Amino acid sequence: MSFKPQAHRMDSLSDLLGRFPHPGEVVWIGRRPARRADVIPCTEVTALVGGGLEGDHYAGRSGSRGVTLVQAEHLAVLGALLRRDPVDPALLRRNLVVSGVNLLALKGHRFRIGTAVLEGTGPCPPCSRMEETLGPGGYNVMRGHAGLNARVVTGGIIRLDDAVVPALAEIDPEETFPR
Repeated sequence: MSFKPQAHRMDSLSDLLGRFPHPGEVVWIGRRPARRADVIPCTEVTALVGGGLEGDHYAGRSGSRGVTLVQAEHLAVLGALLRRDPVDPALLRRNLVVSGVNLLALKGHRFRIGTAVLEGTGPCPPCSRMEETLGPGGYNVMRGHAGLNARVVTGGIIRLDDAVVPALAEIDPEETFPR
């Protein structure tokens, strides 16, 4: 009996980059009405094409930082690095906290949240405010855990518990996803 290796197709890098095990979920939403103002938690927000979130201080500005997202799973990591309980999302000054999907894998890709479509534009670096909100060393604690910037491609409503659905191809605006 001889051994013949089975020929099989190797997935391309493009295939691998576009494959996610399941949708993520929005677990917290916040808006910053002014530059240094406290973040206001809310249950839903309107995403504006090319202009961020209605009621947020970035609303109406074009650019790659219209919406900021942070990984829910990192809240416990940040707390551990600070030697305290998981961090309150409002302290991080991000708009959306997302669970169940690797946000950095969304860089350069479009994804649907609620009726809005966003595109990940790159890592969201921590700001110097982290020293104020998290305490001394807060800036360095956030490095590598500060989240993702995104721009709004298709406006819509984003609500708590909405699915975060990554997609490489164009997203059908009529398609719905379970909440």
